[in-house]
Amino acid sequence: MQTADTRAPKPAPGEGPEQRVALYVDTQNLYYAARDAFDGSVDYQTLLETALRGRRLAHANAYVVEREGDTTAHGFFGKLNSLGYRVKRRKVRVHRVDDDGAVRLEGDWDMGIAADIVRGLGHADVVVLASGDGDFAPILELAQEEGKRVEVMAFREAAGQALQDLADRFVALGDVPGIFLAGR
Repeated sequence: MQTADTRAPKPAPGEGPEQRVALYVDTQNLYYAARDAFDGSVDYQTLLETALRGRRLAHANAYVVEREGDTTAHGFFGKLNSLGYRVKRRKVRVHRVDDDGAVRLEGDWDMGIAADIVRGLGHADVVVLASGDGDFAPILELAQEEGKRVEVMAFREAAGQALQDLADRFVALGDVPGIFLAGR
């Protein structure tokens, strides 16, 4: 029988392998942040592994927006499924046409992600949000009030300061080895 080294630091709450992790991925937010800041594309397997860090997966939801008639994204959806993500899809819709004739599209998942976080609180010990959208700060505060550890994974260049400040752990994705797909 081995004895524990009492001089070793104790793991932070949410760090043990018994912890259940719920991951919520705002794919649109990550896509544009990776493209704009790094001219890269996110490797969703690395993202999942970084979120878990040896802990148990309760669930991983990836929220995607698809254009009517666009079949090019189906391979992406299939890849996410094969990695263990539950893909939640929403069709993009015309939000408005500006005076200059520019079409503004909407496919916002913010309320859907927030609702799923609330629904998932009873099934996870750790809530991991992969998005830099500061609008999620209030829902993450609620998760903390419910005793959940909150972690945020985002590109620092596109991450709201409120998210960085409230997270029990903030992961700057641009610093994660292998976060970008090869060839980009």
